[in-house]
Amino acid sequence: MRVFVYIIVFFSFFDLFTQLPIMSPFAESLGATPFLTGLVVGMYSFSNTAGNILSGVWTDKKGPFRVLVTGLFAAGAALLLYQTAATPWMLLLIRFLHGLLAGLITPAAFTFLANHSAQDKKGKNAAVSGAFVGMAAIIGPAFSGIMASRTSETAVINTTAAAMFILGIVALFVLRKLPYQAITAHERHISLRGFFRNTGMLKAFTGAFLLMFSQGVLAYMLPLKVIHLGFDSQTSGLLLSTFGIVAIFVFLTPINRLFDRLRPETTFSFGIAMMGISLICLSQAEVSSLLYIIMGLYGIGFAFLFPSINSLLVGAVPPENRGKAYGYFYAFFSLGVVAGSTVTGGLSLSPSQGLFFTGILLCSAGFFVGAGQLKKASAK
Repeated sequence: MRVFVYIIVFFSFFDLFTQLPIMSPFAESLGATPFLTGLVVGMYSFSNTAGNILSGVWTDKKGPFRVLVTGLFAAGAALLLYQTAATPWMLLLIRFLHGLLAGLITPAAFTFLANHSAQDKKGKNAAVSGAFVGMAAIIGPAFSGIMASRTSETAVINTTAAAMFILGIVALFVLRKLPYQAITAHERHISLRGFFRNTGMLKAFTGAFLLMFSQGVLAYMLPLKVIHLGFDSQTSGLLLSTFGIVAIFVFLTPINRLFDRLRPETTFSFGIAMMGISLICLSQAEVSSLLYIIMGLYGIGFAFLFPSINSLLVGAVPPENRGKAYGYFYAFFSLGVVAGSTVTGGLSLSPSQGLFFTGILLCSAGFFVGAGQLKKASAK
């Protein structure tokens, strides 16, 4: 069961990452203005946030099985709509529906994994799920770019739709038998304020937002910095692949045992600080070999942060409320991507300034979480 849910996690993020190289050209081919092209690209993350929250609420009410299967079939149907897009505004509406319906999948899938993981292996299992996310980040854009250049953007999207339908059919047989205990309305009721008063949840939400904030900044600023340094556009793709490969190595090797042996606050502080320091160094680096080393260090930080925020979330809420918790968690993921590029772009920062600013932001978060943990330890 667990392996199959990991495959669902892979394709839910594969769906996201295959869109990156093709959506802007697709919108422009329909006659979209630069502003409307930006809306088309960003609309998915906007509506995905709402889908994540709805998924969390429904997962706690109905159980993850129903929500996950519904999400797979609904996302597959939304993907098929892209071939009907005849104008930029139709494409914008389809992007809204796609993001909303695809948002149902991830919180339900991670709730499945969390509720069927041994207590002493939750950190390791979160690391393995992170590896599948990393593989989607590496394979998705490459697959999309190659296939679109040989066929069309809609062929890429239809391939992903077929995968969603196949996963939905298999899930009907594989996941149906897993037990789910219905809960009462009283057990289910945790207000939004209650989630944000929980320090563990606050750390998880903050980590999720900043992790994807940095990803948004990297996606926006790194290609510009690489071009300013006189390298070709292929270099930025190789640099992003370097961080992904290093992260997967940490996720899948015995290093992942650290995520169950160390407190999640410790690995959180180390991971986010490592990412922050890497971005600061990246803002100053001008030699290609140094850029690759720094992106490898960023990958190590990413690999420590992702399981940590998952462990913080799982440890902060009981199983009957994990669906809603993961819904808000992945909503912060989506918001972080949008905020990263929007904030640094809105401040008119240069690539080096944007990377430096984000690095300071991440290091500050690591310092505050680490200092709080040391204070708590000394109080004992």
